[in-house]
Amino acid sequence: MKQEKRITDRMGERRKRKTGGIIAALVASAAVFAVMVQMEKSILDGYEKKTVFMAASKIPEGQLITEDNYMQYFREQQVDAGCVPGTALNSPDQAAGLVAVYDIEEGVVLTEGMFRKLNLILAELEKPVVAGFKADDIYQLAGGVLRAGDRINIYSIREESAGLVWGNVYVQQVFDASGNAIPNADRSTAAQRVNVYLEESDAADFYSSLAGGSLRVVKLLE
Repeated sequence: MKQEKRITDRMGERRKRKTGGIIAALVASAAVFAVMVQMEKSILDGYEKKTVFMAASKIPEGQLITEDNYMQYFREQQVDAGCVPGTALNSPDQAAGLVAVYDIEEGVVLTEGMFRKLNLILAELEKPVVAGFKADDIYQLAGGVLRAGDRINIYSIREESAGLVWGNVYVQQVFDASGNAIPNADRSTAAQRVNVYLEESDAADFYSSLAGGSLRVVKLLE
């Protein structure tokens, strides 16, 4: 009986030591996990977030951003502050009146350098107006490739000689032969009618110069 009791006691002690070891291991694991969670939280807390605008869809070159369409092209996104350039756009007040300088791919963080401001373009004119003209054939309009935002030179051909009617004119909008506006994202439809910004006092001379000859337009490369 005594021997059996000693054996039972030893087995009980072993079970206690084994159970204690398991509990200790669990406590240690929990402590390590808690430390790792705290470290991860500290690391994440170290990354300040900042709200910026990203391109919600592709923004074509020359596209004018307005109050009506900016939600189509701009979306707010929170990113790590360290990844945000100082010229990043981050307020709806900055969006309206911008013109894309080149094609901007979807998902790009938008910055001031990707756009021109329409009000600064129009500031070149004391009293800007929109004047329109059309061509009989697309070859007269650089093959019809013109789009809003382009800069063009307009020539008039008279008796085999060409004269510059107006230079460095900013295109406000273009239209097809039926008068339908062509969006900047459409790169295939040929433009045959063009609206441009002009100084109001120059409009009469502009149309008089065009009336005396055959129209030719050259697209300026920036």
